[in-house]
Amino acid sequence: MSVTPSDDNQQTGTPTISAEIEFSERREKLILFMRNKLGMIGLLLVLLFFASAIFAPIFATHDPFQMDIPNRMSGPTEEHWAGTDQLGRDTYSRVLYGGRVALKVAAIGISVSLSIGLLLGMLAGYGPRWLDNILLLVFDSIRSFPTIVLALAAVALLGPSLNLVLTVVIVTTIPSYGRLARTSTLALKNTEFIIAEQSLGASPARIMLRHIMPNVIGPLLILAAMDVPVVVTVEAGLSFLGLGVLPPTASWGTILNEGYLIIRDTPWPVIAGGIPLVLTTLGFTFLGEALRDILDPKLRKGH
Repeated sequence: MSVTPSDDNQQTGTPTISAEIEFSERREKLILFMRNKLGMIGLLLVLLFFASAIFAPIFATHDPFQMDIPNRMSGPTEEHWAGTDQLGRDTYSRVLYGGRVALKVAAIGISVSLSIGLLLGMLAGYGPRWLDNILLLVFDSIRSFPTIVLALAAVALLGPSLNLVLTVVIVTTIPSYGRLARTSTLALKNTEFIIAEQSLGASPARIMLRHIMPNVIGPLLILAAMDVPVVVTVEAGLSFLGLGVLPPTASWGTILNEGYLIIRDTPWPVIAGGIPLVLTTLGFTFLGEALRDILDPKLRKGH
């Protein structure tokens, strides 16, 4: 039997309309984001953070370990844009390399904790009740320990190191992603398309990976964007207390720690070490809130 033009239009029309609707929704979200001034400022600050950290060897004017004793504790000059520390090291270059440490901790820590939290959260929400209770108990037990207290206990056993900071960040942030993934999975568990997949004999693993995870990952990515400044601040705080990155490795926390020791002689290490922390926090906070407002229809104003 031949296919009439009308039949052909009916067969190909639905996918075309669906693609056009999806493209229209994406364009609308992009326009809304570009109109969000704080979101654009946050995006620029985030890009600045990534660029300065990744290309630190290119942007740095000095070796972060190179000492210039005759010019130690000096203010900003043409040679040392942000002054020097107590050993004559270039503060500007050390701040750039400190951003690499912050980026490493944030990227590895959040990606690992998000992956583990996503997996455990979906298992808790879709699995049997006894597994849900056990995982919730684990989440609540971890959240009951303050990050600093957990870090102090770990330092007493293992000693301070960058790997310790990563471990503390991963362990303490898993419950947040796990609980959010569990809540979203429970909301999707009894929907019609999940029940239809179950009736067709789809395995739990297939349902979680193909249907639940794509609908759960969005809120987790927004939470991850807003957790980056928290993780960066935790790394800087632990390093400031001597529990994380140790000298002579450049870190924003160690720069602040060393700067406070000589703040009566020169304030520039404290200023140079504090500014990137503030800008990074503002950037990721503005970007995360903008993404949340755009991707969550309930939070859109006027729509």
